[in-house]
Amino acid sequence: MTESATDTTPAPTLGSGPGRVLVWFYGVFTVAAASRSIVQIVVDFGKAPLAYVLSAIAACVYGFITYSLVRGGEKARRAALVCCAAELLFVLIVGTWTLADASAFPDKTVWSDYGMGYLFIPVILPVLGMLWLRRAKR
Repeated sequence: MTESATDTTPAPTLGSGPGRVLVWFYGVFTVAAASRSIVQIVVDFGKAPLAYVLSAIAACVYGFITYSLVRGGEKARRAALVCCAAELLFVLIVGTWTLADASAFPDKTVWSDYGMGYLFIPVILPVLGMLWLRRAKR
């Protein structure tokens, strides 16, 4: 009698278990960053255009990751993994930039000071996302 070399345990879906918590956080951050950036762009764009555009970009990245986690599938997992890596890179670049040259940012972004205004969740979330997405790989 031969044993099958394939594991019949189903791989976790992207939006289940810890993925559900990620969907919730990314959904909340999508709404928060989008709301913040829309108000800032409409009301006071001339004050800090770079900061407000970066917040809008953050909202788009968060929204795409949320969508990918909910959609599921291998292509969505890979796309979300790339976006989480890009998000982490943006948080590190913008966080360092805001500390090195505060005058470039007259107002805060979601990623300012590594997300300190959001309890550092913007720098923690992509790391947790990448760990989950690698674990959820089929």
